[in-house]
Amino acid sequence: MKQYAFFLVLFSLAAYGRISEADQVKARSLCMISHPSDGNVHWECRNIKKGETLESLFGDRWIDVARFNRIDRRHAYPGISIKVPKNLDEIADLNPLPMEYPQAENDEKFILVDLSEQFLGAYEYGQLVFSFPVATGEKGHETPNGDFRISAFHRNHKSSMYLIEGTNTPYPMNYAVRFLVTKKWVSYFIHGRDMPGYPASHGCLGLYDETMQKRYYGYPKSPALDDAKILYEWVIGPRMDNGIFQTMEDGPRVEIVGRAP
Repeated sequence: MKQYAFFLVLFSLAAYGRISEADQVKARSLCMISHPSDGNVHWECRNIKKGETLESLFGDRWIDVARFNRIDRRHAYPGISIKVPKNLDEIADLNPLPMEYPQAENDEKFILVDLSEQFLGAYEYGQLVFSFPVATGEKGHETPNGDFRISAFHRNHKSSMYLIEGTNTPYPMNYAVRFLVTKKWVSYFIHGRDMPGYPASHGCLGLYDETMQKRYYGYPKSPALDDAKILYEWVIGPRMDNGIFQTMEDGPRVEIVGRAP
């Protein structure tokens, strides 16, 4: 009976655009997703109940909890379990990446992605300037390890292969910067997307883009997380952005390390 009630809640949320059918299938306890830095925080597992949101549970600290779980508000729905620090101060401005990265000390701009942490860091001459949670490739579509370089950018990019579930609308890839084109001409981007708290992409690197979520799903009502936009504008710098797909020859280097949980 409890299982029936749980899936009834999920069905109701999907009907109002809060989560998709795929999310219902993948609904899981984020307490089972392990990142190396989790061991530095004293946390407990908490099930989100009907009527609860990250904001109602954690007030102005909800962003810290979202970053700790690598999740966005649209996916923090009733029935999902999340990791909750016993002391929220332990995750203030969470950053599991090194503050200094000697391998990038000669790079004006450099991007480090740690798949095991599901985190991305932006560096200037080896010094971390900001870091964000990411959603990387799911099983069967893993994000590749290696050294790459940003070679193109497009503010309003759209997928040529995937649709928003249940629609004919190409999946939006706002604030896209390309870091790899394979020998089979498959392109990999860093871009805005849904952040469910676990590897979920087809190989690209996803960042928070709540403005996109409000436009296409109607939730959250007041977008606050715009990591994809921040990274995009940092990458392209003073270059003219005329709204079309543009290549760049001197984009930042990208290093992807680790193994996704």
